[in-house]
Amino acid sequence: MGKVQKKAITSFGYGFVPPEYLQPGETEYSRRFEQQTVDASYRSLTETEKQTLIRNGNQATDWDMLLVTDRFLPEQIRNSSFSGLVRIGDMSPSVLEHKSLELPVGIYDSCVVSCDIGADVAIHKVNYLAHFILEREVMLSSVHEMVTSSAAKFGNGAIKEGEEESQRIVLELCNENGKRAVTAFEGMQASDAYLWTRFRDDSVLQRRFQEITDKRFDKRRGFYSVVGEGTVIKNSKIIKDVRIGAHAYIKGVNKIKNVAVNSRIDAMTQIGEGCELVNGIIGFGCRVFYGVKAVRFVLSSFSQLKYGARLINSFLGDNSTISCCEVLNALIFPAHEQHHNNSFLCAALVKGQSNMAAGATVGSNHNSRGADGEIIAERGFWPGLCVSLKHNSRFASYTLIVKGDFLYELDVRLPFSLVSLDLKNDRLVLVPGYWFLYNAYALMRNTDKFAARDNRKLKNQYFEYDVLAPDTVNEMFVGMALIEKAVGKSIYSSEQLSDGEAQERGRALLSREEKPELGEIFIEGVECSKRPVVIAKAYEAYHVYRRMIAYYAGTEIFKALSSMPFEEFALLLDQWKDGSRATFDNVGGQLVDTEALNSILERLKVGEIDSWEEIHAWYHDASAAYPMARLQHAVVSYLELMGGVAVLGDEVDWLLLLLQETLKTKKWLYQQIAGSREKDYTNPFRKMVYANEQEMDIVVGSLKDNAFINKQAQECAAMEEELSRLEKQIIKLKKHVE
Repeated sequence: MGKVQKKAITSFGYGFVPPEYLQPGETEYSRRFEQQTVDASYRSLTETEKQTLIRNGNQATDWDMLLVTDRFLPEQIRNSSFSGLVRIGDMSPSVLEHKSLELPVGIYDSCVVSCDIGADVAIHKVNYLAHFILEREVMLSSVHEMVTSSAAKFGNGAIKEGEEESQRIVLELCNENGKRAVTAFEGMQASDAYLWTRFRDDSVLQRRFQEITDKRFDKRRGFYSVVGEGTVIKNSKIIKDVRIGAHAYIKGVNKIKNVAVNSRIDAMTQIGEGCELVNGIIGFGCRVFYGVKAVRFVLSSFSQLKYGARLINSFLGDNSTISCCEVLNALIFPAHEQHHNNSFLCAALVKGQSNMAAGATVGSNHNSRGADGEIIAERGFWPGLCVSLKHNSRFASYTLIVKGDFLYELDVRLPFSLVSLDLKNDRLVLVPGYWFLYNAYALMRNTDKFAARDNRKLKNQYFEYDVLAPDTVNEMFVGMALIEKAVGKSIYSSEQLSDGEAQERGRALLSREEKPELGEIFIEGVECSKRPVVIAKAYEAYHVYRRMIAYYAGTEIFKALSSMPFEEFALLLDQWKDGSRATFDNVGGQLVDTEALNSILERLKVGEIDSWEEIHAWYHDASAAYPMARLQHAVVSYLELMGGVAVLGDEVDWLLLLLQETLKTKKWLYQQIAGSREKDYTNPFRKMVYANEQEMDIVVGSLKDNAFINKQAQECAAMEEELSRLEKQIIKLKKHVE
């Protein structure tokens, strides 16, 4: 294909589809006619129109192949050439304007080959425009080359007629060795990619994923590139094999090849200067600017790539931002932030609501003979400045890692932890529950922050942004068990205790109302090394886990009782009192019950489900059912935490006590939130750069005007008022029953 081929001039603009790929009765224009959605009535040129075109410096290989409508203005076509079948829609004596760029409707100084041009389109200085469908009011200005190949796939991982499986373009996610690769398709969600990258030992399921994906693709050749209504493309070089939606804005790009760009009037996508985008799918409302390089990628809706970012063999979830850095072989769930210089993320599954600081290197240090390592981070992952992590590692939700080179594999299963290096004593230190104890402001603000940034127009999935949810609560139960065992083994290290015995002895110590003298607590299985790993603040962490699990249950019950009668809630309690705590999977940002997920996958395997649309409908149904599933999980979690119904006794009594304790915890959290933010106003090293407090308030905002803190105060007052109402209602009901 690298050899220049020579053909007869009369063939210019024809033979788009090789004849061996045409069925009987088909022509090279068959797909093009199928794609055309405008019911226009075309006719040949009149002799007067033809002479006007020639007089204006235009030429055509065959004027009979230039078709127009009755609203044709030949004087608005100048210095252009036409080859193949070109159809021009209605024209008006108008000028299109976009961001101070004004272009008269018509075709000027351009070469047009076999295209459909919609109504009132402005084409100016396009050196080569071949096999495109331009919808109405498109603006093209100063573009070097816009071309389509007969086997165009528009970003999808399809295989066209005459192609081999080896030619399929896939996304090699999560692992550099390609063994978790998936086939991208328009409409693919992070949940789809996640499910497909898992279960690699289930060959039937993997085959079914591929089958339902291939069903979406049309293997036939001959589809044209499309530029949607109102889209503007200017000052760009190469645009090839693209499907661009309505009202997109593309300026100054170097290359866009084999890419779908989704855009519409209420979710316009913009692509800016110096970008090179190849083999990808871009969602609605995205921004891609300033020297971005992306190859084999999916950029989900309302996400951004900026300032030289490199995204290769990766999937970036909704409402995310990546700038100035490099991301390879990564699957990233929604609400990811990585916008500082020189960070690096490689071969990772990052489950969203995450933030990577400047200089963070996550996953570059391989620990095998090949490039086949992986990192898995639950949501809220935050590697700090210049953190270096090694494959394979795994992190619980809301893990914050302090600056340092972590030379060994890590398995941090304690959520909300601070992870740091004690270089003096050569050991790793964990502070479980750190966020609640020392930085509640930053933690609890996440829920509002991520929800506010969720710009999706069609929210067919419920993304869980609350820091307290079934996944993190289940992790806290695991964390409590690990702390119990660590305390038991550390305190009674001279005894040869089994894991069960150590956990029981540790629980007894941690359950004391007064904090015991524990000394140093060591935990096993966190780091692949022989050096010690220390749990700091073990007693405080254990009790903050318990407190937050109870608070999670209480807030869910508060919400339930505000929307349903107590009698109805009591019936639910009776149904759930003997149930077990369900497990939930974070599937692309949506939490789903593991049993329900396994059921839907089994239905896919046996053919009961036969399309991604049906799976997406299940996401929607699961989202609708999630609030009740979450309430059930909250109730069962509290019963398990407290030892069950037999220990708690009368449901009215324990329920009232839980609601009262929930209010106390809400007020405690408010104090933690306000107190952690207040440190920024009282720290002398923070204050020293301001002349006085008035200047500080002007620059950073007054503490008393902090919207988030004030909202927490309002929520405390509202909960107190609601508790007063519920207490009266429940006590009255209890007396009536008695």
